[in-house]
Amino acid sequence: MKSEIAEQDSYGLPQGAVIPEHIAIIMDGNGRWAKSKGLPRIAGHRAGVDSVREIVEVAAEIGVKYLTLYTFSTENWKRPKDEVSTLMTLLVRTLRKEINELHKNNVRLNTIGDFNMLPEKVQEEFSDAIERTAGNSRLNLNLALSYSGRWEIIEAVRKIASDASSGIITPGQISDELFSSYLTTKGMPDPELLIRTSGEFRVSNFLLWQIAYSEIYICNTYWPEFRKKNFIEAILDFQKRERRFGKVSEQLQKEIKRN
Repeated sequence: MKSEIAEQDSYGLPQGAVIPEHIAIIMDGNGRWAKSKGLPRIAGHRAGVDSVREIVEVAAEIGVKYLTLYTFSTENWKRPKDEVSTLMTLLVRTLRKEINELHKNNVRLNTIGDFNMLPEKVQEEFSDAIERTAGNSRLNLNLALSYSGRWEIIEAVRKIASDASSGIITPGQISDELFSSYLTTKGMPDPELLIRTSGEFRVSNFLLWQIAYSEIYICNTYWPEFRKKNFIEAILDFQKRERRFGKVSEQLQKEIKRN
């Protein structure tokens, strides 16, 4: 399911342009951006906050309903302790600074990942923000925190196995739909578009189940310099793609004519 722009707007999207309902972004390149400028890595993370702010604003304005940002992976816990600690502090400070604007703009905040792994203060701040914005509906902003696709799949399998042994479900009931209902993205559509910045060609353990049919767009720009122009370019590229889901072009054309 997708939304459409009614008329051409200031972003250069053509009239009737199809907008992905769910866009996921691997925000990569903060550290390399900082290094290229002779700055400490944390400077790249701070600069990346500006990109988040702008992309969230643009996504809401053009009609994206779900925006999922790969914020901190389970693998990131392996980084130097001082960098991790600084990142957690930056998360809290940024949330405190931005939450009023998010709420004002009808943005609903959510997190996906191993929430209990986060420091207690971070959990408290996000729990309050999630509760405060729970009634908002313009844009669902999902921050993947302490997240990995393999972790998520294993957790889903554990829960399914537990429910099966308890008699809540039977093996015969297990399907794509049921499995999806055990994921942290339960109730969300799968991303139609996955954007990765910094030019790397890998998915980095992100939404492994959900991106099975996502269109992937690689941008060479480091995340701190990724702005609305880059975001719109990714969407325009998406609009040129033919999403066949295993079918052939002729089948799709027939279906379009019937509808």
